Amino acid sequence: MLIVEIQKRLPHFELDVKFSVANEIVVLFGPSGSGKTTILNCIAGISKPAAGIIRLNDTILFENKKVFVPIQKRNIGYVFQDYALFPHMTVWKNIAYGMQNESFVKNLMKELRIEHLRDKYPSEISGGEKQRVAIARAIATEPDALLLDEPFSALDNQTRVKGHEELLRIHKLWRIPIILVTHHLEEAKKLGNRILYLHEGKICDSEMNVNLIQS
Repeated sequence: MLIVEIQKRLPHFELDVKFSVANEIVVLFGPSGSGKTTILNCIAGISKPAAGIIRLNDTILFENKKVFVPIQKRNIGYVFQDYALFPHMTVWKNIAYGMQNESFVKNLMKELRIEHLRDKYPSEISGGEKQRVAIARAIATEPDALLLDEPFSALDNQTRVKGHEELLRIHKLWRIPIILVTHHLEEAKKLGNRILYLHEGKICDSEMNVNLIQS
């Protein structure tokens, strides 16, 4: 269980959110600049909230000015929008960078159908393949939670649909809290067990607010 209750001042508004994520996919949905990525960065430890608490299972990751666990000790997987693969490393070395168990990772690569890419470099593979490599690298650390920041935004429609299927399949195999950021409503409805509608740093009460968010 991931519990997030944070406040942070952003340039145009105050980010103030409170939510929890069980072993499900929760979508943060809203327009660009509404605070979605900032929330992920605070959970991951890239950014520090002004106040609040972040707890993952029995571990407090952040609590006001008392606790701030560094990013490398949070055991949280993060798939960035641009995938952030190491360009000078092969696919295998990218995935193995934070690997906990080699046999698990080899099975994961087989599950994601990327084992044939093992010796290629990021510049030699397609966008959809980069996405699967990035997800494999995040899961290779055997995280307690997974964050995905618009991982499908740069893909064409056909590849995006395949990416959706891969994510749903991975979640069935790896039952951990997953937070997915998107500003595409249909994608949010397709992938999310729950959707949190974000508008200017606040979570709206219901789906009725979606028109406000999209305006």
